[in-house]
Amino acid sequence: MKRIIGYTLFWMGIGMLLAVIIPYKFFTILICAIVLLIGYNLFCC
Repeated sequence: MKRIIGYTLFWMGIGMLLAVIIPYKFFTILICAIVLLIGYNLFCC
């Protein structure tokens, strides 16, 4: 369980870093949607 929480927190930090680097909201929302879809597919399969 600790590994899952650590993994999640690590990628949340990466996502926040990308949100700071990418100034345009459209690209940030697009990247979030793509990552959520990929994560959902990997989790369910």
